[in-house]
Amino acid sequence: MVLTLLAVSVAAAGCGAEQSDDRPGSRDRTAVIRVPADAPTIQRAVDAALPGDLVLVAPGVYKEDVSLRARNVVLRGADRDKVVIDGEFKRSNGITVTGAGSVVENLTVRNHLANGVLFTGVTDETLQGTGAGGELYDPLDTAKFPPLKGFRGSYITAYNNALYGIYAFDARDGVIEHSYASGQADSGIYVGQCRPCNTTVRRNTVAHNAVGIELTNASEKLTVEDNEVRRNRVGLTLNSNDLEALGPQRHALIRRNVIADNNEPSSPAQADGGFGIGIGIGGGVGNRIEDNTITGNRSTGLLLRDEQGYPARDNAVRGNRVHANGTDLVLAVAALRGNCFTDNGKPATSPRSWPPSCGKADQDAPIAQGQGTPVTPPPGVSFRSVPAPPPQPQRPGHPEDRPSAAAELP
Repeated sequence: MVLTLLAVSVAAAGCGAEQSDDRPGSRDRTAVIRVPADAPTIQRAVDAALPGDLVLVAPGVYKEDVSLRARNVVLRGADRDKVVIDGEFKRSNGITVTGAGSVVENLTVRNHLANGVLFTGVTDETLQGTGAGGELYDPLDTAKFPPLKGFRGSYITAYNNALYGIYAFDARDGVIEHSYASGQADSGIYVGQCRPCNTTVRRNTVAHNAVGIELTNASEKLTVEDNEVRRNRVGLTLNSNDLEALGPQRHALIRRNVIADNNEPSSPAQADGGFGIGIGIGGGVGNRIEDNTITGNRSTGLLLRDEQGYPARDNAVRGNRVHANGTDLVLAVAALRGNCFTDNGKPATSPRSWPPSCGKADQDAPIAQGQGTPVTPPPGVSFRSVPAPPPQPQRPGHPEDRPSAAAELP
């Protein structure tokens, strides 16, 4: 069905669309709310939007922070490269989405003191700053702040933000896809504190970040596939810790990604000093790392280690192309505990050999600790000074095409 186009007047106490009953703001048809033609700011437009509406933003630089609280609303730029939400290094978040099933697509977010786009169930704005768990990353009460259910971020360009480019925290049932993230001082894309996540991160490019893709206490039905993770300091991490709820991290699928040359000096420093690492798994459980290309990382192709009292166990690393790294595979755990490495070519490993564990029960004996090839990390650069990315592919289709609800994904 063709989306009905309605003239919307935000100034007149909500939308001027035809009403379906006597409830304020209700109407029987979805609307396209155009910025600035129908609403002077993006915030005024999303405040006027009802479920099923499309907020379509014309090219321009918008110096505002946007909070999308409505359910099942699509916020779309008419041109990915020319619709820019600019934090001017003054505002924390570019777009914060707490409305279930809502979508952000085809626009750019840059120059924020925290995050480019944040999808979260945390509705207390005082906790949406530096991290969705607050400045000190206190583990949140997941009963008080139940996860956002349903979200999608597509064709987003996020660059030069102080924390994360695209950030899904306390959120599930989502997709992050076809996006580009560079110049973040922490990570380009982050998924944290969800179980089950039921989330897919696919067909993105992340470069020139401290970490490309970061998954912390993110577990179950989480797939990261077909991404280009190049020229960060660290490529991709799976972490368990006590700074967020729902540890340990477990049962993610990492497949068909290219994780290459993560030794980029012209990137912000990684908080723990990491450099030259392709994939790092810290305290993860039951993850599957399959069919990836991991190459050109000067210290380590893949590092598996225990983390903060969380033993790494039952992870399967199989069928990957791991070559030309400083050390291809590094096992830095107290005991093997069911971690399994098979069919990864002829990688250089540390320790040089360890017992096969696939399907074995006797894997609790201590083993030698491996280590990656030593490298000296170069000084980091400010996230403010990383060069802007080149123009990126536009969302296919007409700008006013009927929205695709996030609730239908993944």
